[in-house]
Amino acid sequence: MTDAYAPAPVRWAEQHELAGLAEIELAADKLFAEVGITFPPGTTMIEDVTDPERVLVSGTPPEGFALLGEVDGRVHLEQLAVRPERMRRGIGGRLLAAVAEHAAASGSDGVTLTTYRDVSWNAPWYARHGYRVLPRERWGPELTELVERERELGIEVAPRVVMWQPAVTT
Repeated sequence: MTDAYAPAPVRWAEQHELAGLAEIELAADKLFAEVGITFPPGTTMIEDVTDPERVLVSGTPPEGFALLGEVDGRVHLEQLAVRPERMRRGIGGRLLAAVAEHAAASGSDGVTLTTYRDVSWNAPWYARHGYRVLPRERWGPELTELVERERELGIEVAPRVVMWQPAVTT
């Protein structure tokens, strides 16, 4: 008998799983309405992804995912989403740990991300996991462009910050 609450392993997504991840992203995004944040209409971030080697997932079928990219030569966490009914079980934390491990293994000096400053499950949550606000003077040109693109897309509907965590070294 398996424990329904046992931690699911984090692994790279499989090609056939990518399409189903949009449902997770949309469900997680609905939580923002509870704090007065509504996103502009359009596709989800994950819908544009065709390479499963950019996506870490937890569980089979996936209950959460981390979408990775590269910005200014380092790993950038583009999106982290967990099914709302599976939140508060450590899934997001395990995904973050896997992102950090991937960054170290790939030679990245750390991980960057952009997030909402005042949403409890955004910047404060990442801070509890070792991320710190990255001052603008430390942004590279690609990160600066990414933040501007988010503004143009209408994602900055509440104060946002850039955060960073140095790569874990053993």
